[in-house]
Amino acid sequence: MSFLDIDERLLDLVEVVQFDRSPLTDIKEVGASGMCDLGLIEGGVCNAENVHVLREFRANCKILVAMGACAVNGGLPAQRNHLSLQSILQEVYHTSPGLAAGSQIPNDPELPLPLNQVHPVHEVVKIDYFLPGCPPSGDAIWQFLNDLIAGRTPQLGHGLLHYD
Repeated sequence: MSFLDIDERLLDLVEVVQFDRSPLTDIKEVGASGMCDLGLIEGGVCNAENVHVLREFRANCKILVAMGACAVNGGLPAQRNHLSLQSILQEVYHTSPGLAAGSQIPNDPELPLPLNQVHPVHEVVKIDYFLPGCPPSGDAIWQFLNDLIAGRTPQLGHGLLHYD
């Protein structure tokens, strides 16, 4: 959503870049077009599907940017890392108040296998740039993208980075 906070500047961006997919479309496969110049990835890695999608995306991006605290360091979801996955699943599906009688831990092959810990994306694939923040502001994203498009190393000053 922070990406959309660049507001009407998005129209300026459309003049110089071609969008292949976005989180709004929730497309997880790399299209027939193959390689892209720049990929933005957000969110931590918490299940086997995340690992697969991230590795495939990395293989098809010349430059990959980890965007936001969850991608950069695991963010709030990584707060579960000091607990065992089994104890979390037991709490959520067996001992939490308000559960229906006989509640079970989901075990369906359609569900992605959870990892024991939440990982930042750089622990799974090579990341070229990091755009921190929770979330990064629209202004930070705009500046970052403009620097990259212009061939400059992104430089974000103190006023553009925040951790709300």
